[in-house]
Amino acid sequence: MAYAIPLWTPPALPVKASADQFPVRRIFCVGRNYAEHQKEMGGDGREQPFFFLKSEHALIARGGEVHYPAKTANYHYETELVVALGKGGRRIDVRRANDFIFGYAVGLDMTRRDLQQWGKDHGRPWDFGKNFDESAPCSELVPAAKIGHPSRGPIWLNVNGKQRQRADLADMIWSVPEQIAYLSEHYALEPGDLIFTGTPAGVGPVKPGDELHAGIDGVAELRVKIVAPL
Repeated sequence: MAYAIPLWTPPALPVKASADQFPVRRIFCVGRNYAEHQKEMGGDGREQPFFFLKSEHALIARGGEVHYPAKTANYHYETELVVALGKGGRRIDVRRANDFIFGYAVGLDMTRRDLQQWGKDHGRPWDFGKNFDESAPCSELVPAAKIGHPSRGPIWLNVNGKQRQRADLADMIWSVPEQIAYLSEHYALEPGDLIFTGTPAGVGPVKPGDELHAGIDGVAELRVKIVAPL
């Protein structure tokens, strides 16, 4: 079969200690999944989980330089555990959900907070605030076969050497298996799907020249430098 335009290279993440690449299909992101972050964003309690999507083309594999985006004056970081699905399915039993996971990474859900807030205020979608170029830096993937399924352990972010976020994976309101089970009630999940599993409290703005160092102990680390807009 011929294509009318040249076919692009599928977005992919490197796999630790392997020459293999993990092809990425979709990026699901859960909102307000740590209680303290819920509070700083105006929520309270264990509300029903909600999700938004980012394009797989927003990935910046292994981090590095990320351009300050257009049309914002309030550009925020959100550090998250990233889950990569190796198998797909519908109506997945929460007790079996870990069986569908290929591996884990640490990622940044970069956000044009002012555009997100405008969408909220006007009853519009969040796409311009969340789904834009270079908005999903992500570390290499570490297979679950190597590290198991982390459900606790520190998640943190330093900006210019100063700690801005720190929590424990155990602080998640909705666990990873619960997120997978919930999503699979609404979508047919597919191999290659990623889930950004929510951010702790401490989100805040960055500017060109800032250096971000994110990590999840026992999983991965990620370094990003914010550079001038294109």
